[in-house]
Amino acid sequence: MTRKTIYLASPYGFSKQWSAKLLPEFVSVLQSLGAEVWEPFQRNSQVDFSQQGWAHKVAIADLQDVKDSDAIFAIVNGTPPDEGVMIELGAAIALGKPTFLFRDDFRRCTDSEDYPLNLMLFAGLSAANWKDYFYTSVEEIKSPQKALVNWLKTNSKDLSKK
Repeated sequence: MTRKTIYLASPYGFSKQWSAKLLPEFVSVLQSLGAEVWEPFQRNSQVDFSQQGWAHKVAIADLQDVKDSDAIFAIVNGTPPDEGVMIELGAAIALGKPTFLFRDDFRRCTDSEDYPLNLMLFAGLSAANWKDYFYTSVEEIKSPQKALVNWLKTNSKDLSKK
């Protein structure tokens, strides 16, 4: 059986410290669960940023990775969360990809009484069990009571929204 691929949408690659201290922990935890992790900053490391047109190449490569991945795990910290992560997440939702959200930022970023973020970020999840796809600590990612571990164990790449 081939490993499922997870696109790791995150703003952490823009900072040397965050890239060195935060990203590896997420990649490691997801890999330890059996996922193949597509981290866009690493995957685009071959792009020559001194060449004209580099930004478009990165954007197209990231969008293609979202399309080709089996799911997205989006780090949605910030008020509002990073706009690039939001676009990647929106594309994944529109494509019907399984979506998993991570937020350990205690600030609320919403008008909704139910959701801690903009309600559109939850459009890819069911109203009844969205909390199963929402993570508030790195340790929680490994929880067998949450959706990610269960999804990774299934043979299907689809995710029931029931």
